[in-house]
Amino acid sequence: MRRGSAATAAVALLLTGVSPATAQVWQSDQGDGTYRNPVLFADYPDPDIIRVGEDFYFVSTTFVNAPGVVILHSRDLVNWRLATHVQPRLDGNPRYDLKEGGDYRRGFYAASLRHHRSKFYLAITPVGQKTRLYRAEQISGPWTYSVLDREAFDPGLFFDDDGTGYIVTAEGSDGTVTLLTLTDDYSAVKAAQVVHYNEGAEGSHLIKRAGYYYLFNAIPRRLSMTVSRARSLTGPWETRPSISTRDRTGGHQGALVDLADGRWFGFVMYDAGPIGRMTNLSPVHWVDDWPVWGTPQAPGRVPDRAAKPIAGQPFAEPATSDVFSSAALGLQWRWNHNPDDARWSLTARPGWLRLHATAADNIWLARNTLTQKAQGPASRAVVKLDLAGIRPGDVCGFGTFGKISAQLSVLGQAGRAHALTMRVTDSTVNGPEITVREAAVPISGARLWLRTDTDFVRNIGRLGYSLDGQRWHEVGGNFPLAFDWQTGTFQGVQFALSCYNPAPGAGYLDVDSFTLAPLPSAGGRRAR
Repeated sequence: MRRGSAATAAVALLLTGVSPATAQVWQSDQGDGTYRNPVLFADYPDPDIIRVGEDFYFVSTTFVNAPGVVILHSRDLVNWRLATHVQPRLDGNPRYDLKEGGDYRRGFYAASLRHHRSKFYLAITPVGQKTRLYRAEQISGPWTYSVLDREAFDPGLFFDDDGTGYIVTAEGSDGTVTLLTLTDDYSAVKAAQVVHYNEGAEGSHLIKRAGYYYLFNAIPRRLSMTVSRARSLTGPWETRPSISTRDRTGGHQGALVDLADGRWFGFVMYDAGPIGRMTNLSPVHWVDDWPVWGTPQAPGRVPDRAAKPIAGQPFAEPATSDVFSSAALGLQWRWNHNPDDARWSLTARPGWLRLHATAADNIWLARNTLTQKAQGPASRAVVKLDLAGIRPGDVCGFGTFGKISAQLSVLGQAGRAHALTMRVTDSTVNGPEITVREAAVPISGARLWLRTDTDFVRNIGRLGYSLDGQRWHEVGGNFPLAFDWQTGTFQGVQFALSCYNPAPGAGYLDVDSFTLAPLPSAGGRRAR
């Protein structure tokens, strides 16, 4: 399919009511036995990857989005599909229900996933709470958890050969590495010991190979990662620099995963601007029992392109497009906080998602905002809407969500046509600052198509609308795509559907479909 035709075809499918196939915005698998980095061109931070037989599982941070703690599945480390969420609804903090301004930038992150004695285990520390240790017979759950007696920052879960369970933890503001020994049933901590000091260390991962223990730590202040090794978990540890975002060698938080044939691959997170923090994959070879990223011909660097770890597996990617025909939301969707389940539905109008207007003055405070990760390098998302349920004062629409939230929304008005508005919300230390760029574009009729373009090559976005799905009108001009861990969501740019009203009544927005395709421009072509 030529550039530009993918988006046109997707819109044509929407118009005919046919379920659209997921478009390939980015394809890591090059189809010739090689892959390109990143393996997923989207915000999948704080990775931990394990192998169970022929299956690989990848857990990533979801912060305060619900459902929380996403896990992906692959057979070759390159082609991934969404598998499950560990935490269907966030618990333990009333702010998870978007009370008192919510809990943006906090929530659930930096999980550690392991498989031991036919069970899956996952350690995670919700910000401000004590560490949880989840367990499940199957990756799909159900997951249950026990709560430990302390808050272990970025816990690294490890099971030794004799079955003893451990958690290694370090917080970057200090660098003291502490080893927690778990009880025999892995439900509590029975001992704690400082075993190492590595200035600025956090994001700990622990593996074992050929009689050595290997400890990987991110050093955020240097945007790098170190590797330490020892014959005993209590040390002494030797530490070496590994790879770095700052030195452009690959990233700064990750570890290794073994293949069934004895080879090893490394996974590492790197900061990539507004798209968020993405994951690179690299072959690893060993020199004097030290792991070296890259190939022997080009050591010390994550390659841009390399041979696939496992040949013969078909192309796969996380789901994106949706026609809302299922009885449950697709795994690609997450609410900005726990939703109010009484104010959204997939059954009130089968084949449509209904979002009732929630009480809020702006999108930052609007509950039931439904989000999905933006995809790079450049993409176009189109939604088809029915406005018949919009009531006066409702602000319902589509756009981006994050540090900069640019939304094209329908403003319900009594006794006259609804107005289309473009609002840009910048989250700051003093709260959201809102700029209205377009305030009164009259909209007639009940059907409306909205689109959001995200170009991560130039870091700009654009919004547009159509009354027939064919003739498009851009609104408001370019807006910046941005990432800020201190005042934003600590996530890459997200697409977002929202509906709110300062004084909500019976108004609602019906969403027929969401379609994602490459942006029809040079920045939007997919890699092959």
